[in-house]
Amino acid sequence: MLFSHISDTHLGLVQYGSNEREQDVYDVFNQAIDKSIEDNVDFVIFAGDIFHVPNPNGTAIVQMGNALKRLKENNIDSFFILGEHDISRIRTTPIPYIYHNLGFSKYIGNGKPIEYKGIMLAGLDKIRKTEMPQYEEIFSDLEKNVEKFAGHKILVLHQGITEFNKFAGELQSTDLPKNFTYYAMGHLHDKDIKQFNHLKGPIAYPGSIELTTSEGIKEIKKGFFEVDISGDEAVPKWIELDIRPQFSFNTEYKELAKTIDQIVEKISNLTKKPIIEVKIQGEEIETDQIQAQIARLNTLSLRCFWKITTKQTSDSSVFLDRPNVIEDEMFRLSAKILDSEKDINFAIKELLPKLSTDGINEALEIIVDDYEKFKKEEEQ
Repeated sequence: MLFSHISDTHLGLVQYGSNEREQDVYDVFNQAIDKSIEDNVDFVIFAGDIFHVPNPNGTAIVQMGNALKRLKENNIDSFFILGEHDISRIRTTPIPYIYHNLGFSKYIGNGKPIEYKGIMLAGLDKIRKTEMPQYEEIFSDLEKNVEKFAGHKILVLHQGITEFNKFAGELQSTDLPKNFTYYAMGHLHDKDIKQFNHLKGPIAYPGSIELTTSEGIKEIKKGFFEVDISGDEAVPKWIELDIRPQFSFNTEYKELAKTIDQIVEKISNLTKKPIIEVKIQGEEIETDQIQAQIARLNTLSLRCFWKITTKQTSDSSVFLDRPNVIEDEMFRLSAKILDSEKDINFAIKELLPKLSTDGINEALEIIVDDYEKFKKEEEQ
């Protein structure tokens, strides 16, 4: 038996305000679906952050629906849980539930195990750090429920594990139920897989299918796992996707022309126009000279950004186009005022998207909901 493990698809992400980047995400997503159909997998797992925002645009909703329809037409079932990008703080039904209600895919993020073709599947939606204690009992019950099951047992989570990323970790591997033969993870955007002695099977992160804004510009591979469970153990195989190339270069100002020559040579024969970032170090820099050199990359790249880094202006940046890390810049400025990562995330990720689209009533609901949760935490 073979299944695909896909995560962090972030459908609907419009990076840099670029229609091409939005289409890039749909293209690689459909590559993963096409490959799963071609390889005749038995089922597909979507491990959260299906959409980039809880209220995705119509194109993103249709892309997911069409993909699930194609899987169904090829007798391939699918299962999903929700990540934090899929869940609205407003009391509303998450968009992916549509596919469950229509029978296109099955939601398994409620912690209740289901049996499917001789295997057991269980999943949990994204758990916030403040909610973690109440899930200890759920993990304990899961372990008991699957302990005597003889077949393969797969647990699907959208969480950071500390041993993979100490900064983004909400759980340790020792917190997980121990009797699962495969831990299908989402949330962390880099591909990684580890086997621990205290767990029966591997913990696997396929990573995001495309570079997202929070990951910056870098040369990296993206893809998903096809997992063979024909034998006693789960054997994941990495499937690379054909993403748009992205490169970041560091250079001294006096070497800029030479560096641009090297970049031109590197990207001239690529089938997809890349995204380029050039970080320039030095003193007595003339921006007009930089603009002239960077202009040589315009027709060869989809987007080209440049940034000056000097001892005196380590935080300054100048871009040929709009900043590729505008959200990061908002985070940096907010940090100086709020001095709280939790409050920053709440302001930038929760309130700002609503207020910027005249969603005042929705923003008020989010604030009230957050305050009620705050009161409960204070009382405990």
